[in-house]
Amino acid sequence: MDNSPPYYNKEGLPLSTTKSSKSDKQRFRSSSSSRSSIPSIFFAFFSCVAWLYIAGRLWQDAENRTLLANLLMQNSAERPKVLTVEDKLVVLGCKDLERKIVEAEMEITLAKSQGFLKDRLKQPGLSSSKKLLAVIGVYTGFGSRLSRNVFRGSWMPKGDSLKKLEERGIVIRFVIGRSPNRGDSLDRNIDEENRTTKDFLILDGHEEADEESPKKAKFFYSTAVQNWDAEFYVKVDNNIALDLEGLIELLESRRGQDSVYIGCMKSGEVVAEEGKPWYEPDWWKFGDEKS
Repeated sequence: MDNSPPYYNKEGLPLSTTKSSKSDKQRFRSSSSSRSSIPSIFFAFFSCVAWLYIAGRLWQDAENRTLLANLLMQNSAERPKVLTVEDKLVVLGCKDLERKIVEAEMEITLAKSQGFLKDRLKQPGLSSSKKLLAVIGVYTGFGSRLSRNVFRGSWMPKGDSLKKLEERGIVIRFVIGRSPNRGDSLDRNIDEENRTTKDFLILDGHEEADEESPKKAKFFYSTAVQNWDAEFYVKVDNNIALDLEGLIELLESRRGQDSVYIGCMKSGEVVAEEGKPWYEPDWWKFGDEKS
C-alpha cells in the first residue's frame, strides 16, 4: 500500500502517483534488458565465428591426411619394398658412368706401362732402352726424418751406393706429398733434404695427410710409371726393415711374367660404415653382400 503524500495540480485537485511510478518502472526494465542483450549478441556472434574456424581447420586437416595416405599407398604400390645396391645405382645413374671410368683408368694405366706417354719424364743417368727390375717407393711423412736416416744407414744404400744399385735396375725413393699449406716450412725442409740426398719422389699433386693414403698410392704408382719403365713397382711402409737382396732375388725369379701381383689382398667383410676401422668409401663397388 502506497503511503506517499498525494500530489495536487494547479486547480488543487489531487494527482494519483501509482500510475506514474508503474510506468517509470517499466521504462527502467526495458532499458536495462536492452543494455544486457547487446553483449549476449556479440558473444553469440563470436562463438559462431570461432566454431566455423575450428570446423574448417579440422576439415582441412582431415583432407590433408587423406591425401597423404593416398600418396603413400600409391608410392608403396609402385616401388619395391627393399631396394638393392644395384637398384640404387641404376636410380642414381652412376653405375654405367663408374664402369666407364674404371675402364678408362685401366686403359690409361696400360698405355702408360707400354710407353705411350706424351709427357714421359726421363730420369738423368738411366738408359731409356734398358728396362728396370723394380721401382721401390718408401712411404714417408714430414715428421719421419729420423726414420729416413735409419733407413739410409741400414738396408737402403745412399750416395754412390744408391747410384750403383740403380745400375743394377733397382730404384729406391722416399715417397711424400706436399703440405696443405704449399710452400711452408714443411715443404722447404723436404726440398732441402732432397737436394742433399737426392732420394725423394715428391708428389706435387698430392696433399700429405693420413686420410689421403689411398690417393697417395694412386699418385705414387702413376708417377712411377711415368718416370721409370720397370718390371715391378713396389710400395714399402716406413716402419719395416726390408730384406733388399731377398726382394731382388724374388723379383728376378718373376721377371717377364705378365700381370703379377705380389702382396696381401684383403679378404672378408667390406666395411661400409664411415668412422669404423678399414672403412671403404667405395664399398658399393663390391655388390650387395659387401664381401
